[in-house]
Amino acid sequence: MKVTEHVHAIRIPFKLMVGSGKTLDRFVYAFLIYGERICLIDAGVASSHKMIFDYVKKTGRDPREISMLVLTHAHADHMGGGQSVQRESGCIVAAHKDDRPWIEDVERQYRERPLGNFHSLMEASLKVDLPMEDGDKLDLGDGKSLEVIHTPGHSKGSVSLLFKEDGALITGDAVPISGAVPIYEDVVLSIQSIRKLREIQDLKALLTSWDEPHLGDGVYELIDEGLQYFQKIHEVVLKEKARAPDSDVMELSGRILKSLGLPEAALIPIVIRSIEAHLSVSGTQNLLKV
Repeated sequence: MKVTEHVHAIRIPFKLMVGSGKTLDRFVYAFLIYGERICLIDAGVASSHKMIFDYVKKTGRDPREISMLVLTHAHADHMGGGQSVQRESGCIVAAHKDDRPWIEDVERQYRERPLGNFHSLMEASLKVDLPMEDGDKLDLGDGKSLEVIHTPGHSKGSVSLLFKEDGALITGDAVPISGAVPIYEDVVLSIQSIRKLREIQDLKALLTSWDEPHLGDGVYELIDEGLQYFQKIHEVVLKEKARAPDSDVMELSGRILKSLGLPEAALIPIVIRSIEAHLSVSGTQNLLKV
């Protein structure tokens, strides 16, 4: 769908394998910025290039016009389809330097962040042609550029991307959606990252990977809701830990998910890692004051 004058969004469905062979229906957004050339932000899961290329063709452009693939971070649902995109378009690949090791060696990523159906979501490793840092400007041609904002927390090298031309902020997985399954590595860094995004002036569109595109006056309210959701999860973690201080992290995480109204099937290693991030700062009651 066309979101702003230059930005288009593609919703890519996939299945995430959880315990006992069960799967959760998930989706992720990829974004296209149209100009003299086309910039693709994230590549979805394996084989997502078919959806992306079909959309490009339907809008009267050629997939070979994709000159740059920018990865908001290294995870399989964002880079899994990147090999086919890069091979068929010839584009360069840009990603933050801190996530580069996982992008260029996906087996290392799997060892350090195991996921049940990782290999069905991921095509292959990708060479990062353009390592990014906070404050970099990515040239899109025709006088347009993307500003790179390092927003760690979900991963070490997570970035958000500001396209000032349309007032559009693309946040990857940096801004959580209230009620979503918690998936991040460092909750304090996540909060600090969102505060950084909250300071950006004149935003007209918030484009996250987990939710429908949001336009207009509610953009800043949604960012604030993301901050509050981190604190809500933290309060539940502290409450459940106080109720049973000797319980192991698996049992504790199950109770926390239940208290949050989230499915028991979501109890997978990457979610437990998020709970552990809260436990590591359990001495702090209000994370929003850190």
